[in-house]
Amino acid sequence: MVTVSTEFKIEKIKSSKIEIVDWDNIGFGRFYSDHMFMADCENGKWKNGQILPFQNLEFSPAMSSIHYGQSIFEGMKAFLNPQGKAQLFRPEKNLERFNKSALRMGMPEVPHDFFMKSIETLVDLDKAWIPRKRGSALYIRPFMFATDRFIGVKPSENFRFMVITCPVDAYYSEPVKVFVADKYVRAFEGGVGEAKAAGNYAATMMPVVEAKKNGFDQILWMDPVQFKYAQEIGTMNVFFIIDGTAITPRLNGAILEGITRDSILQVLKDKGFPCEERDISIDELVDAHKNGKLQDAFGSGTAATISHISCLGYKDMILDLPDVESRNVSNMIKKELGDIKTGYIEDKHNWVYPLER
Repeated sequence: MVTVSTEFKIEKIKSSKIEIVDWDNIGFGRFYSDHMFMADCENGKWKNGQILPFQNLEFSPAMSSIHYGQSIFEGMKAFLNPQGKAQLFRPEKNLERFNKSALRMGMPEVPHDFFMKSIETLVDLDKAWIPRKRGSALYIRPFMFATDRFIGVKPSENFRFMVITCPVDAYYSEPVKVFVADKYVRAFEGGVGEAKAAGNYAATMMPVVEAKKNGFDQILWMDPVQFKYAQEIGTMNVFFIIDGTAITPRLNGAILEGITRDSILQVLKDKGFPCEERDISIDELVDAHKNGKLQDAFGSGTAATISHISCLGYKDMILDLPDVESRNVSNMIKKELGDIKTGYIEDKHNWVYPLER
């Protein structure tokens, strides 16, 4: 096994930017903490691991990731527990998915200790940036991109791995209106839908612009053949509560293997709540709504956490969902996961990763 040094060079900022942050209005992705992590992979070896002041990058106009999209990322969060100590939620699942994405995109894996130490060191250095308000967190964005200076379609031989962080509130401040795709496609089996690759999100931009012009916030992507079976929403996995059963689309290679999704399924099983991972058609959703059995619908993800869906728009129909206050299941899940992440209730599954012992 190749060993990689986890002794990182650290260059601290001269003056923190934390004073300019409006902690009552941090939003999402608006303020970035003082430092960032950066390392390079050359000839298959990771080196030059270092923490630097947050800054712009210099790169060649011929850098291959710009032209050919060889780029992946992850989303994680750091929280403060009641004792004021920092902790993560299931970070090794993020690493596992990051490396699965890397392999699918022809990129090198990041070694376990190297990845974890980069996160731990960076968050420890910028701990003051972790919001203290319940429901807020320090968002952590590990990402990797190809750095070859070469115009030509081939896998890059050189890569950069980075981590940046930013304090965030909820990704969606209100329940989301979701349009059911009937024309555009996000992913298909055999493609890269289950990888957290930059191109997956690029493909959704223009359709989301169209959806917003029509009064919707996001799109529920459907299968690419019949536009019949639900896959996921552009920024999150999706769950439906139909007649007392939680249903989420099965993982089929076209759907991101969400860590929050997996955690929700476990919480539901712990509570003895019926849940299914299976194909679910738009016809089933329309019928359930017509018969008063579509009791809830919500998205799940690291950024989104639990985001209630207020309505589904399909062709000329609007399927309105019940008031958020009446949604016992999704509200229970949101509180349960939030309390586990922040150390307010027992962590029965060893999901919490303390950064301070």
